[in-house]
Parts: sequence; C-alpha cells; structure tokens
Amino acid sequence: MIKEPNTLTAMEAAASISSGSLSSVDLVQSCLDQISKTDDQIKAWEYIDGENALEQAAECDRIRRHGKSTGPLHGVPVGLKDIIDTVDMPTQLGTSVFEGRQTTKDARIVERLRESGAVIMGKTVTTELAFLHPSKTRNPHDLDRTPGGSSSGSAAAVAANHVPITVGTQTNGSVIRPASFCGTYGFKPTAGIIPRSGILKTSETLDQVGCFGRSLSDIALLSDVLGAYDQNDINSFSRPRPKMLEGALSEPPVTPNLAWLDLPFYDRLASDTREGLDAINDILGDQLGKMTAADQLSNLVAVQARIHEYEICKHQKDAFDQNWDGLSDTLKAVIKRARQISSDEYADAIAVKLSAQDFFADFFTEFDAIIAPSAIGEAPFVSEATTGDPIFCTLWTLAGLPSITLPLLVGKNEMPIGVQLIGEAEHDGRLLRTANWLQQYLSEDAS
Repeated sequence: MIKEPNTLTAMEAAASISSGSLSSVDLVQSCLDQISKTDDQIKAWEYIDGENALEQAAECDRIRRHGKSTGPLHGVPVGLKDIIDTVDMPTQLGTSVFEGRQTTKDARIVERLRESGAVIMGKTVTTELAFLHPSKTRNPHDLDRTPGGSSSGSAAAVAANHVPITVGTQTNGSVIRPASFCGTYGFKPTAGIIPRSGILKTSETLDQVGCFGRSLSDIALLSDVLGAYDQNDINSFSRPRPKMLEGALSEPPVTPNLAWLDLPFYDRLASDTREGLDAINDILGDQLGKMTAADQLSNLVAVQARIHEYEICKHQKDAFDQNWDGLSDTLKAVIKRARQISSDEYADAIAVKLSAQDFFADFFTEFDAIIAPSAIGEAPFVSEATTGDPIFCTLWTLAGLPSITLPLLVGKNEMPIGVQLIGEAEHDGRLLRTANWLQQYLSEDAS
C-alpha cells in the first residue's frame, strides 16, 4: 500500500526526495492539505504560511534537479515551537502580549535547519511563555484531552500527520510528556548539545531543546542536525557531539543493563501505566536492576521548581512588569511566589543541582539507562485545566540528562502512554542505541 506523503517518516521523506521519487513540493502540499482538513479542531499551529512553505519546497526541488549539494533534511517539512525566532514569520511566545512579534534574526537552530535543507512550515502552539497555562491545542487521539505542554502544538502536529518532525523545548517535562500523551517519539538530548540562541529564555540553567518524530531514527536525525556549538549560549560546549543517528541505527555490543529507581512519587502512577511498566520490567527480567532511590533525589523536585521560577522572573522581568494585566492568573500566581525566593535560596538550589549531576555521573558507570514512566498516565481531559503532571521528567531535566520517550503502551481508554529511557550525559548515542535494542527486544518477545 502506498503511503500518503504526509504520513511518511522524516527518514522516508528525505530518502524519497533524494532519489527523485517524491518532490518536496508534493510532500509539503500533502502536509498543508492535512493541516487544512484537521487543524480547525486540533489547533496545533499558531502561524503557518503555505505559500512560503511551497516556495521553500520548490527551491529545494530546483537545487536537487541541478545536482547541487543537499543536506540530511533536504525538502523535509519541520514545525517550530512558537518561542523560536525566525526572520520570515512572527514568534509570539504563546501569549497575546507578544502578538505580531517579529525578529530580525533566525535562532541558531533555525540556521542549522535551513542549512540542512529543511522546509520551515510554521510555528506550533505553545503555552503562555512556555510555562503552565494550558494552550488551545487538542490531542489528536481525543479532542477532549490535552496534548500536554508546553510544546503542545509540536507534539500534536506530528501525531496528526501534519509534519513528520517538530522542534520543542523542555525546562521540566515539556517534550517527553506531550510526546507520551500524543503517542509520538520525543527526545531531549543532553543539556548543552543543542544551542538556544534566539529561543525564549525562561531558565538559563534548565531550558533545553528537544524534538518530536514518528520513529527513533527521525528524532536522532533531527537532533544531529540541531546539535552545534553556540558561543552565545552559556551552556553550549565546544566538544564534538554524540552521533545520534548512528546510535539509533546500531546494535549494542553487549546486552544493556537497565535500572529502575523506585522513587516515592511513583504512587501517582495510574493503574494502567503501572501495569504496563510492570509487564515490561517482567520481560526484562535479570537485565533490569531494581533499587530504592536515595532520599535526596525526591528533594530535587523542589530544587527544579525554585531554579525555574527564580530564573523566569529574572529573565522576563520587563515583560512581566510591562504586561501584567495581559498575563494569565496561572502565571501571575507563580510570579508572586517566585519573587519571594531569596538569592541565597537560589544559590543553594544551584549547588544541589550540581551535586545531582555528580550523582548521576557515578550512577551510569554501572547502567546503560534508567527506565521510567514518561508521564503518570493517559492525557488529562481539557476540562481539568492542566497540561499534565511533569513529575517523571523533573529529575532528569534538572541534571541535564538525555531522555527519550517511546510510544510503547496503550491505556484503558485507548490513549497512548510512553515509556521513558534516561541516559548518561553526553552519551546520547548510547541511549538511542539502547532504545533501539529495547524496541526490538519487546517486539521479539511479543511475537
């Protein structure tokens, strides 16, 4: 059966365009048609310019026909979270306060995407200033449910077959959780691998860039494209990056060792999520080491919140002060609380974060990855006025560890539930290799 172009993975699309069996124009038009059919209900896109996207696609086709050099995403459409600056379309940061905001420079990762040959389709919906207040986007699997946040539209656009890959960000759980709710692959590489210049700064310490896709290879390929040193990003490091796609396509030299940390907040898990994870853990058997987590790991949740809230008030002080009446009550409550955090309390939180990084550096000398929930369960209903609990992402984001969610489980209401793997910092290729092994191992067991 021939696939509709808009349902192809990024890898399939790139290969088809490279071979000449599919044009970028036909692919982009197929995606635009799908968006036209379904986005009135899903509301994944904040801004889209079909004419501009088709012009980019036509140029990609012209370049290929003339035998010029092409990049790894040549002609492939990509969606960007609406906090990532672009010179040719507005970046409105998820709030009417910045309606029509236009920048004169692309974000560093947009430069990387253009260099790779990608077609920038538009801006996907995000929550207000990429924080807590739910967005207008709906979950493609059930329009009465949230897609999660803050990368709401980025996850929904991939799940709805609008585009094969999208870019999001994560300061707590804003890539992994939406990917879990929407049944896509989601990946947040090690902090510092993907540059952040030209992206809304909510927490200089914690903000990290991630991606969504339809396959393990898709998110690995996109991460390879996005990864680069950025001298204007204080967290960016000038060392070679792990080879993501190579990792995702390779087999481990020995059977991986996985760990399950029995953290106190696992009592928040929905029963179907716990049952699914227990079944996977049973299949893994001796390849899984189960242990009680150190008590201090539970305290890291409060540490993450303190850093995030203190820094968003610092970085966005002028925006908050000048536009107070335009902010949601949800955000106002956080700002009021955060302004009570002292500089000493903040410094203590940073010190704890650094000690957490040291703890995990030692931990991964014995294990290839930690296996954990991606979220507490299925996506909540929109009526609950929440984007979901990020608790199962918090520790790993705080420590800057690479994290991936695989769409492996289905809940009692037939909604997707992800399974998360967490790896050692700067060993992202090994994490992707372990994820590839886990998928194959579980598939073989099922057959």
